[in-house]
Amino acid sequence: MTSLDRIFAMLPLTWLDAAALVLFVATWAGYQWYSDYSETARPRLNREMDRYMREWLVRMAERDNRMVDINVLRNLTRSSQFFASTTMLILGALVALMGYAEKAASVVAELPFTQQTSERIWEFKVLVLLTIFVYAFFKFSWSIRQFGFSSILVGATRKAIPTPEDYAVHTDRIAAIVSFANRNFNQGLRAYYFGVAALSWFLHPALMIAMTLGVIYVLYQREFRSQTLELLLRE
Repeated sequence: MTSLDRIFAMLPLTWLDAAALVLFVATWAGYQWYSDYSETARPRLNREMDRYMREWLVRMAERDNRMVDINVLRNLTRSSQFFASTTMLILGALVALMGYAEKAASVVAELPFTQQTSERIWEFKVLVLLTIFVYAFFKFSWSIRQFGFSSILVGATRKAIPTPEDYAVHTDRIAAIVSFANRNFNQGLRAYYFGVAALSWFLHPALMIAMTLGVIYVLYQREFRSQTLELLLRE
């Protein structure tokens, strides 16, 4: 018996549970690659914001007083800090829930249209949620550090000179780090969306499949077809 067979023997997932979990992981990984790393020419929200962010940094280099730029980075950092602290609270609640798996499973089983599961399966589902929010915490915390690095680089920018082209390498460096920070923040925030889909697994795997597809639809609409993107594309 292989190690994979032992895992399935310990966790007797139904075929619908297994299908829901595989679809969940595959769609999340696939969408993240398509949205953040693919070379498709289709306009996307993150790419357009990167373009405006580079324009902002060019204007930053032209200013003598850069307090407004530091404040912009400070506001961006606060968003990551808020979600990082919220994620820690969620992780604490999920760890506490592990100790009440049997009681929680019995309460949920009494709800209509829910699937009855064993205590071991319930704990596995909680573990999946824990994994999602641990991932989100690492993304938010790294985003905080990258925004901090960007603040230092803004502070290290030389006094405005007559030829802004001399700032090109420096501003490109700051823009790249801010872009990385934004990407990590977006990926952490995306984990919250998929966390909602994973939460529906406690009720029924079919609901998890529907919620996963719904999350993909919502994310795609917001990042590739939203009114915000249309406004950013206007010249």
